[in-house]
Amino acid sequence: MNSATPFALYHKAGITMEKHLLIFLFLFTSSILRGYLALTAGTEDGSEQWGYVEVRPKVHLFWWLYKSPYRVEDPSKPWPILLWLQGGPGASGVGFGNFMEIGPLDGNLQPRNYTWLKKVDLLFVDNPVGAGFSYMEDENLVARTDEQAATDLTNLFKEVFNGNEALQKSPLYIFAESYGGKYAVTVGVSALRAIEARELKLLLAGVALGDSWISPEDFVAQYAPVLKDLSRMNDKGLNESNSFVLKIKQQLAEGKYENATYTWFDLNEVISNYSNNVNFYDFLLDDSTDPIMGTTTEENKGLGINIYSKYHSTKKFSTADAGAQPVDLYKLMNGPIKKKLKIIPENVTWGGQGGLVYEALIGEIMKPRIKEVDELLAKGVNVTVYNGQVDLICSTKGAEAWIQKLEWGGSGMKDFLSLERTPLYCGSDTSTTKGFVASYTNFSFYWILGAGHYVPVQQPCVSLEMVGNVTRSPI
Repeated sequence: MNSATPFALYHKAGITMEKHLLIFLFLFTSSILRGYLALTAGTEDGSEQWGYVEVRPKVHLFWWLYKSPYRVEDPSKPWPILLWLQGGPGASGVGFGNFMEIGPLDGNLQPRNYTWLKKVDLLFVDNPVGAGFSYMEDENLVARTDEQAATDLTNLFKEVFNGNEALQKSPLYIFAESYGGKYAVTVGVSALRAIEARELKLLLAGVALGDSWISPEDFVAQYAPVLKDLSRMNDKGLNESNSFVLKIKQQLAEGKYENATYTWFDLNEVISNYSNNVNFYDFLLDDSTDPIMGTTTEENKGLGINIYSKYHSTKKFSTADAGAQPVDLYKLMNGPIKKKLKIIPENVTWGGQGGLVYEALIGEIMKPRIKEVDELLAKGVNVTVYNGQVDLICSTKGAEAWIQKLEWGGSGMKDFLSLERTPLYCGSDTSTTKGFVASYTNFSFYWILGAGHYVPVQQPCVSLEMVGNVTRSPI
């Protein structure tokens, strides 16, 4: 990518290319607001804002807010804000989610046709600390539990929302991908408690879990059966895989979560061997033909969510928009993007501490978060699950299994899969079915056809329409 390429900024008239980058900075050095040190910046026209919040001493989370140029004022439907949380653990929403999936620009800094800004404002946070541009001054301060990560993110909410009445009027929807789903439900619960305690001024309207790692036990149990049904695995592979699944279930029952993680790594090696290196994010493909990632090294194969972490810190990525050139995301984020943002410390490298996040959360990876989903539903928060049809690591069959374990709704959730499903299409074109949706009170499930783990990339049109429906966007 040519480093001289100008950045595209958003204005009410649409997307334009700026000639000069104008930054305004607000540095609060003499006072600590509500106990947290804040550093913020943005574009001159106010269409973008970003900054750091010191959520704990020496722990700094980075956020980036885009205001939609398509925003309309409708008293009956307030304009929503969508927070995107990436997975990993340790991947960057500010980098990957923004430039590779749903943000205003793709990885080549060209306008994205299906940016989610067409329906919502977008808030990206590099979460937990260590992901992306977020950093800790002492590596021992890395978050070691999902709950700690949720507390840190709730502290960021307090800084960003409490002093901004305009943001408080917009309902917040938390969307997540992969391991990010565990962040979404834990921070959802944490934020609700802070709201109830009058510590946080925020309207939490919904949580959406995209191909999310909510119940590892249910997902791993489906790997081999799905591949066997697809003629990708023989009976020997099925039986050997099932023996590892039984071991994982026993370890989880005994609370040996870290041991279960390592057994899961072993299971993934078995799956890879018997399936000739199936792509965990699209079971119709091999690793070498991944449509999203440009490169896959041998060390990445068979490592499940660890692939996700490594993918999101490697050099080359295919782009979401057809025909575009592969993206060197690492170079992009540490080059022109870091230069644009101005406030990133010189010694902070995008993704430089991501590996620490993964290592610190090894004992959390296999823990389920079904109870948190139950709590959100019971408190009236809308919960949406959307899943790509050809995802393997967080398969639709696995997602269907864990939602039937929800206690909220009683027998209604156990019968959820029997509910009538409404077909989904892309706009006015009803010639091709793109998916289905079913709902029960404040719970909805979207089955997205033709998509794997990266639903916004592989089915951008129907994904954008789903976002509009979930967030009740005025347009």
